[in-house]
Amino acid sequence: MIKTSQLLDIPVIVTEQYKKAFGPTVSELDISQAALCLEKTKFSMYLPEVVDVLKKNNTKSILLLGIESHVCVLQTALEFLANGYDVHVVADGVSSQNPAEIGIAVARMKAAGAVVTSSESAMFQLVKDAKHEKFKGISGLVKEYMESNKLNKIFKGYSSSL
Repeated sequence: MIKTSQLLDIPVIVTEQYKKAFGPTVSELDISQAALCLEKTKFSMYLPEVVDVLKKNNTKSILLLGIESHVCVLQTALEFLANGYDVHVVADGVSSQNPAEIGIAVARMKAAGAVVTSSESAMFQLVKDAKHEKFKGISGLVKEYMESNKLNKIFKGYSSSL
């Protein structure tokens, strides 16, 4: 989704939960072009700095992904929903150290009003039409990630219940 955001000029906002204990974002995720990268201790990423970036970009809809789906992702979704944002949770983009927590968290976010989607569905929804000037790039990203999504056993475990 980071590559998709870069391709479509969608700002990426990254928060890192207490880096001293949990470490930084893994190097496999290129966050060098993020509009904001912020260390935090609050579980939710609904923070003044984050809201400022969203307001600056006139953003009312967010794609949410990350780890500890039942803590940080959940609390972020609930707080953004409570503040009038449309929240789209990328189901194959959330995880947890305890896989049993993922489905529970996704179900709770959905019940609270979040839209649950997949990365592929979100990518195509963002371009809306095969005539979109960035469609070929998005299509290439979908193919690139198709194999990794097939291997995502955690997502397979709870996607059927969504």
